[in-house]
Amino acid sequence: MPLLEQHEIEIRVRYKETDAMGYLHHANYFVYFEMGRTELLRAQGGNYRAMEEAGLFMVVVRLNCHFLQPARYDDLLTLRTRIKRMGAAKLEHEYELYRDGTLLARGESTLACVDREGKVQPIPESLRGD
Repeated sequence: MPLLEQHEIEIRVRYKETDAMGYLHHANYFVYFEMGRTELLRAQGGNYRAMEEAGLFMVVVRLNCHFLQPARYDDLLTLRTRIKRMGAAKLEHEYELYRDGTLLARGESTLACVDREGKVQPIPESLRGD
C-alpha cells in the first residue's frame, strides 16, 4: 500500500480539556497530535498495537508546538497531520490545528523506532509503504 503522507481528523474540544479560562489547555495539543499520528497510521492500514505486540515501539524524542490562537470549549477543530520525513529509524510529523479555516497552532514531532530494550531499530517496511 502506498504511504499516505497527510490525514485530517475533526476533534471537538471537551470541557475537561479546558483550563479555568475555558481555553484548551496547552498539554492537550500534544494529546491531539498523538491522535493525529495514530489515525494517519490507521488510514495507511497500519496498527500501533500490532507493532508493539511484535516488539517495536515508536517513542517520542522531540515534540514542540507554536500556539497562534486559543481554542475554546466546544470548538470543532480540524487537525492536519503530515509526514515530514522518514529515515531508517526516525519519523518526523508536522501538525496544523484549525478552527473554521483559521490556523490555531503548528507543531512537529520526531519519533524513533526502538525494541523492548530501547535499542534503535529500523522502521518496519509495513510502515514505510514500500
